Amino acid sequence: MDQDEIQLDCEDRMEKAVGVYQGQLQGLRTGRATPALVDSLRVEAYGSPTPLKQLAAINVPEPQQIVIRPFDPGVISDIVRAIQASELGLAPNSDGRLIRLNVPSLSTERRRQLVSRVKELAEEARVAIRNIRRDANKSADQGQKNKLFSEDDRDQVKDTVQDLTKKHETLVNNLATTKEKDVMEE
Repeated sequence: MDQDEIQLDCEDRMEKAVGVYQGQLQGLRTGRATPALVDSLRVEAYGSPTPLKQLAAINVPEPQQIVIRPFDPGVISDIVRAIQASELGLAPNSDGRLIRLNVPSLSTERRRQLVSRVKELAEEARVAIRNIRRDANKSADQGQKNKLFSEDDRDQVKDTVQDLTKKHETLVNNLATTKEKDVMEE
């Protein structure tokens, strides 16, 4: 691997780690209804687990309510079962054509739990980013050992990787701070 490949691979993997973290944050309940709460919920339908967004239209007509309108009414019971089995803590109301989810306001205790979960997920993302840095540094050391580039080039790659690490960790920290504020708002 040459220097550019190491840096591009490192940046690409770090961006993916931040993207995964963003997706995890979108699935956390903040007391306001949002389609992201149930988008990626897996529903056992047609013999395989399928994301809910592929089975139904998801709308938010009111700030505290999510409406799920299945494309095929035959999967309503499967969707209800998946929602009940999930960790969302929401009770689905079905009328045979659509499903309504009322999103209750969060208690202060539950808000604190969510903030601690946001912090856990942020730390996992930061660890992933640091592992990517470690891998890139190993590749740089190996490239220098194999005489693909000089010590100066290796040091330059490591400096660039460190800059990428700081940039992506800052992104994770900013996302975490924003989500914590969002969760703690009444």
